[in-house]
Amino acid sequence: MTEPPSEDEIDEIRLTLPALASYARVARLAVTGLASRLGFTYDELEDLRIAVGEVFGVLVPAVGSGRLTVRCRVAGPDLVVEISRDPLLPAAEITELTRQILAAMVDEATIDDHHARIRVVKRLTS
Repeated sequence: MTEPPSEDEIDEIRLTLPALASYARVARLAVTGLASRLGFTYDELEDLRIAVGEVFGVLVPAVGSGRLTVRCRVAGPDLVVEISRDPLLPAAEITELTRQILAAMVDEATIDDHHARIRVVKRLTS
């Protein structure tokens, strides 16, 4: 008999994808699908779609190799999206434009270049 999932696992989605730019649309679809279920507005969904695309642009290497893990979880009114790359390679240079895009699209963005991981948080405002 299996144990019921813990509360942390109930509203969490994990998706592992090849580290190729063409898979960004799969990640965007998963993230915006969950956000839509939670009641985010169309504009908020677009913000998330743009942010996930920007994160993929940073974490996908010029030569496609490895995998990206997209972890989405609901934490109260927050949708937390963490994308990380395996193997751990330094992310592309984080430009000021990337920082501005993420700052405009999500409520929080944490870039961990050392661990090839970017975490974004979008808060449900409605």
